[in-house]
Amino acid sequence: MVAGTTGLIQGVSMARRYSKKSGKKVERAMHEMKSGKLRSGRSGKKVTSRKQAIAIGLSEARVEGDKVPSASGARKKAGGRKKAGGRKKASGRKKRRSS
Repeated sequence: MVAGTTGLIQGVSMARRYSKKSGKKVERAMHEMKSGKLRSGRSGKKVTSRKQAIAIGLSEARVEGDKVPSASGARKKAGGRKKAGGRKKASGRKKRRSS
């Protein structure tokens, strides 16, 4: 192996996981986030998270049909929200036992 390579054998190319166009979408979303113009689609709130900005860029790339891996792996990890309040609350006052 030659010094300066990334661990791949020289001359062997691998397929890209993300297209160049999808990278541009993420770059644009990051730029908008840094300038304070990127908004969330559902709530309309200002996006401040770097990860959320990347997710928005990749989502836009998927909609346009660019080469981006599916988001199914992220969904499997999340698993959905747990519902709060497993126990029932006592309503009113407790009854006293008469002895």
